[in-house]
Amino acid sequence: MITSLLVANRGEIARRIFHTCRELGIATVAVHSDPDADAPHVREADTAVRLPGAAPADTYLRADLVIQAALAAGADAVHPGYGFLSEHAEFARAVQAAGLTWIGPPAEAIAAMGSKTEAKRLMAAAGVPVLTAAAEPTEADLPLLVKAAAGGGGRGMRIVHRLADLPDALASARAEAAKAFGSDEVFCEPYLPAGRHVEVQLMADRYGTVWALGDRDCSLQRRHQKVIEEAPAPGLTDPVRAGLHAAATAAARAIGYTGAGTAEFLLAPDGRIHFLEMNTRLQVEHPVTECVTGLDLVALQLRIAEGEPLPAEQPAIRGHAIEARLYAEDPERDWQPQTGTLHLLQLPDVQSEFSAGPGESGLRLDSGVAGPAAVGIHYDAMLAKVIAWAPTRAAAARRLADALGRARIHGLTTNRELLVAALRHPAFQAGRLHTGFLAEHAAELGPGPQKHTPLAALAAALADAAARSGAFPSGWRNLPSQSQLKRYRASDGTEHEVRYRRTRTGLQAEDHPETELLAATPEHVTLRTDGLTRTFEIAVHGDTVHLDSPLGAVVLTALPRHPEPAVHTDPGALLAPMPGTVVRIAVAPGEQVTAGQPLLWLEAMKMEHRVCAPTDGLLTELRVSPGQQVELGTLLAVVQPA
Repeated sequence: MITSLLVANRGEIARRIFHTCRELGIATVAVHSDPDADAPHVREADTAVRLPGAAPADTYLRADLVIQAALAAGADAVHPGYGFLSEHAEFARAVQAAGLTWIGPPAEAIAAMGSKTEAKRLMAAAGVPVLTAAAEPTEADLPLLVKAAAGGGGRGMRIVHRLADLPDALASARAEAAKAFGSDEVFCEPYLPAGRHVEVQLMADRYGTVWALGDRDCSLQRRHQKVIEEAPAPGLTDPVRAGLHAAATAAARAIGYTGAGTAEFLLAPDGRIHFLEMNTRLQVEHPVTECVTGLDLVALQLRIAEGEPLPAEQPAIRGHAIEARLYAEDPERDWQPQTGTLHLLQLPDVQSEFSAGPGESGLRLDSGVAGPAAVGIHYDAMLAKVIAWAPTRAAAARRLADALGRARIHGLTTNRELLVAALRHPAFQAGRLHTGFLAEHAAELGPGPQKHTPLAALAAALADAAARSGAFPSGWRNLPSQSQLKRYRASDGTEHEVRYRRTRTGLQAEDHPETELLAATPEHVTLRTDGLTRTFEIAVHGDTVHLDSPLGAVVLTALPRHPEPAVHTDPGALLAPMPGTVVRIAVAPGEQVTAGQPLLWLEAMKMEHRVCAPTDGLLTELRVSPGQQVELGTLLAVVQPA
């Protein structure tokens, strides 16, 4: 029987596993890097062990240190979570060799699925349909998808539309894969831009029982990473669903699988299914399956590891659940990850954290951060997973979109608006899903004009005045007086001037003569315009003002009354778009470059990001070298325009 469990992971998955441990009466042990010393998963554990360093390679990927931590803390079991060491067969063997219980499948099963190329060979032998590309691809085989053989999560993946681009795609995929997974093996398979990513949740015990716990659609992706997942997968015919479950079960039996795992498939537009890979661990998106089955998958993992059998009958699927991954990233700037301080993350009406909760509908939050929290460059950009479940898909989508729209998220740019727009898009609501969905509908999913920004700027100015002068805005006089001026810049770059004054008859705003002030405090401002009353919730962090209301969230930057002289930058200067580490450089000073040509790659938040030439010209300066860490705005290179 397990009495104390170490989670060899961080963030929301560590907190999720600790939640179940508390329910079962199991003591918990956390490990943490130096940047994570004050993280929620560390504070919530019964015992915490430091892994000195910051980079994953020095901390969470050090199997020897993790096992030493488990033994020192008196743990008798290790749960790997997902990512990091979760699919390393040697780590599983080392855990067991140390006399600890491994919460996962047999090391042999992990090894069998550890290489996607070997996994495809095994699955083909077991009668599972697989997707393969020609050994020597031609133009007729395009487009191709280059993939890392030893990992996933979008790392080491490239889409190739021209054969001439294949060598560069292979080289960059190998470099990224080697850094992320310790292996530079890559392979190619046909890329089906209109295909759907559908997977089956598996659970198997030691006595031959294998459950196919329904299916999930994970087609909405960016950079080959999932963004929105749901269960069950909508719109599948009974034969296709039965085929998916049968193929997944056959895959598990072929390798003697036990515990939780996921078989992933590509569903072609013609209904054919193709095996992609098997994740020999708990998936990020496991909450949607928990919500529609009522199961605690982590608890099942622990019971299977203790030798318990699965019940003879698996639960039926009830209702629908949809999960959205909230990332600290800017979709409008090529999904650039965002670092800094998350001041607030607050969702309305959350029914439960890390569990489905009572009833047939609700809202769940799985998060690894709690504001204020520092978000750095070393780890994944995901802040939280928000899950809604309801009797129908339409009801779940509406509940989730509303919750995200009302969320208060302060301090970092996120993909929240894109998630809301995707959930409300007619094609999503109709179930017309495929892996190119976000790219196809990018123009419709981008942020639209915020018509209420001028009103929000007025609310910000009044809240500022209330904060400085008590109950009344600054500049209040018993007699009419000169109006007050505040200037703000919105996130879309537009600037807004607010001129207002308050007299004995009430608010008089030059730009909003129809607006009446009903209440003003530093945190809340209520305005009535054209007979409509609206309240803004306001939070100020330095020069940044966050305003939340039923109209939507607005972020403003307070500007000085008199603008400072503009700082001019050389038009050929390339500045770091984010903090990160230079991992590769493709050119040298003195070389001619063309607009859009990749010059170097920065790694941040477990992903590589290209820095490209802004124009045709001559690379005159290169200020960085591989391995160098840079801050936001660092001068990287200079291109002299042709």
